Amino acid sequence: MKKVRLFSIFIGVAALSFVYCHTVSAEVSNRVVAIVNNEVITLYELSSKIKELTGLEPGELEIKDKKGYLETRRKVLDLLIEQKIANEKIRELGISLNPKEVDGTIEKIKEQNQLTHEDLIASLKKQGISYESYREIVKQDMERVQLINQEVKSKIIIREEKVREYYNENKDKFTTQEKVHLAAIFLNQKNGSDQKEALALRQKAQHILDRLKLGEDFGGLAREFSSGPGAGEGGDLGFFRTKELDPLLLEAIKGLSRGSVSEPIITPSGIRIVKLLEKQEGRIKPLEEVIDAIYGLLYREEVNRRYSSWIKELKEKAYTKIIF
Repeated sequence: MKKVRLFSIFIGVAALSFVYCHTVSAEVSNRVVAIVNNEVITLYELSSKIKELTGLEPGELEIKDKKGYLETRRKVLDLLIEQKIANEKIRELGISLNPKEVDGTIEKIKEQNQLTHEDLIASLKKQGISYESYREIVKQDMERVQLINQEVKSKIIIREEKVREYYNENKDKFTTQEKVHLAAIFLNQKNGSDQKEALALRQKAQHILDRLKLGEDFGGLAREFSSGPGAGEGGDLGFFRTKELDPLLLEAIKGLSRGSVSEPIITPSGIRIVKLLEKQEGRIKPLEEVIDAIYGLLYREEVNRRYSSWIKELKEKAYTKIIF
């Protein structure tokens, strides 16, 4: 009987401990770290923003670099304070955006950068940003523009000579890279030190090359002989930027014309025979193609400059108290 009573007491204590810890945890995460006019910034907001911007939990960032963590925390808190002040002003002025306006702006961004929706999602994923977060960022940028247009009361003008100057100084940003579309037959060597196997592979590669010279289909021979990627698709490897190719392969295809085949490329892991299916030359996009994108970039830079100056003035007038 005593055992039962002791066990019950233990369960009660454990339950109370859980409730207490949970409550403390909630209190810690909701602890106020700053007051901005009539609004507060909680530790949860600060931690979430740090993770959003750095990709790391605050605790991980602190362990990794204590000094860097403190600097990041200060900058992120400043950013949140600015956002609170701006949002308060946006509400005060009754600025609101139709969801279709935000979607339209995103469509323009995709068009200017020649991106499909899938390209945009993939690019955001690499940066650790969800589409919903990106959409909110675009919305906030648009609200910021409206805010500045109303508060600064001066039209932002980007002159054509400024656009041309940026284009001439940044032509590398508007240069498309040379690309090649390749197909390959891979003959893998299982034992790199086996001379007999190496000789047999060379003879096999020469046999394949002879058949290609007689007019046999590269894709058919790839399906028959290749043991590498793309074999089932006739050896098709897709497009590559030439600067991404390894030097040995680049040298082998350098003199090839469209539809021609390389000599056997011998490596420690085997032999490759490569066919150049297509070549897209690199080129500098003319100003006419990118003028809208440059104008948009310069406009946003000017918006940010004016916004920073304006928000600094508001911060000086606002009641702000930081609590750590």
